[in-house]
This record gives sequence, structure tokens and C-alpha cells, in this order.
Amino acid sequence: MQYLTIWDLFLTPIYLIVLSAIAKRQRDKRYPIGHPLREYYLKGLYLKFFGAIFIGLLYQYYYGGGDTYNYFTHSRIINSALSDSFSTWFKLITRQSVESNPELYPYVSQMQWYYDPASYTVASIAAIFGLLNGTSYMPIALLFAFFSYTGIWAMYRTFTTLYPGLYKEMAIAFLFIPSTFVWGSAIFKDTICMFGLGWMTYSTFRLFINRDFSVKNSVLLVLSFHLISVIKVYILLAFLPALSIWLLTTYSSRISSGGLRFVVKIAFIGIAAIAFLYFTQIFANELEKYSLENIAQTAATTRGWIAYVSERQEGSAYDLGEFDPSIVGMLKKFPQAVVVTLFRPFPWEARKVIMMLSALEALVFVYFTFKAFQKRGMGKTLQLIMKDPNILFCLVFSVIFAFAVGISSYNFGSLSRYKIPCLPFYAAFLMIVMNYDRISSKDSKKGNLVPDSKNERSPELI
Repeated sequence: MQYLTIWDLFLTPIYLIVLSAIAKRQRDKRYPIGHPLREYYLKGLYLKFFGAIFIGLLYQYYYGGGDTYNYFTHSRIINSALSDSFSTWFKLITRQSVESNPELYPYVSQMQWYYDPASYTVASIAAIFGLLNGTSYMPIALLFAFFSYTGIWAMYRTFTTLYPGLYKEMAIAFLFIPSTFVWGSAIFKDTICMFGLGWMTYSTFRLFINRDFSVKNSVLLVLSFHLISVIKVYILLAFLPALSIWLLTTYSSRISSGGLRFVVKIAFIGIAAIAFLYFTQIFANELEKYSLENIAQTAATTRGWIAYVSERQEGSAYDLGEFDPSIVGMLKKFPQAVVVTLFRPFPWEARKVIMMLSALEALVFVYFTFKAFQKRGMGKTLQLIMKDPNILFCLVFSVIFAFAVGISSYNFGSLSRYKIPCLPFYAAFLMIVMNYDRISSKDSKKGNLVPDSKNERSPELI
């Protein structure tokens, strides 16, 4: 099926010019000549644009379709309701009940994801963006990339404030990893989740470290939390434990009394446990399929199915070996699952060009991991991890998330998309460890999020 039309050819350069002009204006306003972040601002955005266009062409002319075009097809169906009435369109956007609104049936009957809140949210956002361009794929994808970049930039800006001087290194971690700007830029769940993860990281640091309890930070935290909980709640299941550990180590390290520090840790663990239970109650239905028991069973089932398919066709499957579909059986595969997410596929496992690119990226991660631990030694590196709450936060989130997607994907193609939330944090961990001696700000070592200049502003919307 042909998804790209003459309108895409006509509108794509117009959107690139307009969006780039908006970004240049913001760059000149926020980051004047001489500002250390100026040179990275547009580079990161242009890579996002490249990723959006590349995915559109890849799925049209190589795969002949796929998830990104399924979301787009849904958005076209939604916007076709405008020929009926705005009321009908609005009810579709807000996913109203068909039973109470029978006029929705002609449209809902064409959409397989109407009853899937996660997938349909992506389609709804695409439909809203489509109002600006006649619902054409490429302009919508560029808008996805544009707004997603605001979250990525906020996350990047947070870490450059924590570690002033590591502007280039943090740009490599958050802006320049190929998997993140390719798979996190088109019409995908991942694009929205990267937007949410970036703003959630930023607003969390602002609220809990800077104690900046502004309406803006509160709204950003609620919005980003809501988006991720609707689309990919398992990101929160990895983020919240890392966040809890980060807050615990950050605040307890400032207490001089050992006894009081112990009491605070116990109290914080108790509060975190209660908060987690409350969280699971709120999202009980959604979290049911992400319980450890269900994940273990699902992982075993997925492994068996992909092994069955791989016997009949050459694919991109990987295998972690036999394991019992239980919590203990799954946890025994923890190291292998983390390794497959961060360091595989190996070059000899890549049977396709796309997989070879993933293999090269994985080799780079292997190289920098060895370099980071070799530079300081295992003992000093571990001491540094325990000393710096920010490094510990990055590592804990990366490892938990890498395990979760590695144990459940069993396909390198799918894994290349699923793993992108943890890659910037793991890369940031490596960059900070390798360059820790260059960090001049004492506040960064304490975990304080403080501006490094009097005129510094918060990360803007673009």
C-alpha cells in the first residue's frame, strides 16, 4: 500500500523550513553566540528530523508497511470523521464509548486499536497533528520528532547543569545515539515516551533537588507521568525504583549523624514502599500483565514462539537459553538479559543491514564500557557509583530497564526499539565515569541542580 503521496513530497520541505526557523529563533534567544550549548541545539534536532524521514522511507519502501503506518492509518480514519461533524471527531479523539455513541461505529469498526489505550493515544496525537497538514505522514512524523526533541533536550540540559563542562559528552549520550534519534523520532509509542521520559527527568530534578515547586514543573511532571503510564507503564516500573534510590542517597548523604542517616533511610524505604503500593493500586489493571509472575510466563511463551518461527525462516531472534517460567528462573537470566540489551547483537549475529548497524552501535557500547572501568579500575569505579547519586540513578535505571526488555523481547529488531529509553542513561553513566576528574563544580558531586550562570533559563519547549 502506498502511504506516502505527492503531498508528502510537497509539504516535507516546507515543514523542515518552518520548524527549523522556529528552532533557530529559540536557539538565538536562549543560547547566544558563545553559549556552550548553542552548537548542539540544532544538530540534535536535525538528527531527529533525519530519523523521522528515514523511518518513513524505510517502512514504505523496504518493509511495505508496519506499526508507524498503522498509527497513521488510524489517524486518517479519525480525521475523516470531520466530514461528518466536529462532535464525532472529538468523541473519537477522546475514545468515547461506541455503545453510547452509535455514530462512531462506522469509524471504530475500521480501527483495530480503538480498545487499546496505548496504541490509540499515539493515533489520536497523530490525528491532531494531521489537522495542520491534511493528515500527511511526513509532516506528522516531523512534528512528532520536533516535540519529542523538547523532552530529549530538557533531559540533556539537566545533566549538563549537573555536570558543567561535559557538554560534548552529554550530547553524545542524549542527542547523538543512532538508535534513539532513529527509533525515537517517527510516529511511534517510543517517540512519545522519550518526550515524557525527558520531561519527567527534568521536572523530577527541579522539584526534588532545586525545590522549585512552580506550576510549570508540577504540570510537566503530571503530564509526562500520565503519558508514560498510558503508553508504556513498564518504563515507570524501572524509573521509580531508580528514582527512589537516587533520592535516598542524595538526601541521606547530607546528614552528618550516622544514626539519624540510618533512621532517615528506613523511613524513606517505608514511604517508598507505601507509595509503590498506592501506585500499583491506581494502575492495577494495567500493571497486572507486568507482574513478575506474568512477565516470567510471557517471556517463556515469547521465547518458545520466536524459536518456532526461527526454525522456518531466517530472522533476528536471540535466545537466552532454557529457564523456568517463574520469578527465580527469570532472575537467573538477569546478566544475560542486560548484556543482550546493551551489547548485542554481535556482528556475527547480524543477518540484515539494519541489524549490522545495531551491532556496530553495540560494539561502541562494549568499547566505552571497558574503557570506563579500565580507566579507574573496578574498585574505584564502584566507589564512584556509590558516591555520586546521579551516576547511581543512571546505572540503576539502565540495568533494570535493560533486564526488563531483554528478558521479554527475543527479537533484535523489536529490541532495537524497545531499549532506547535506557541507552541515553547508560551512555551518560559511562561518560560521567570516564570524565569525572574534569567536573569542576562541587555542587554537581552533591547532586544539586543549579544554574551555571546568572542568566541561565529552564529548558524551553524547543
